[in-house]
Amino acid sequence: RTRTMSAKEFVLKTVKSAPAVVFSKTTCGFCTRTKQALAAKGIEVQVIELDKRADGADIQAALLEVTKQRTVPNVWYKGNFIGGNDDTQAAIKAG
Repeated sequence: RTRTMSAKEFVLKTVKSAPAVVFSKTTCGFCTRTKQALAAKGIEVQVIELDKRADGADIQAALLEVTKQRTVPNVWYKGNFIGGNDDTQAAIKAG
């Protein structure tokens, strides 16, 4: 098993483990806005801070493979990929 496969398995398992999952970096302003917007709606969020994990680069590579998006925030809701900050803000406004 390669590290990428284990990272991919981690992504696929994690996105089903909470109502909302945000793959984030602590230095990312868009990530902060996304996390704040979800919290303001009272949505339970599991946050994975990629820059605080030794396998963060592997997880980010797996996110690219799974979602075709490498950037953060990488947001999932109820196991479905939403997108980044703009997509998340639009989804929140739409209800």
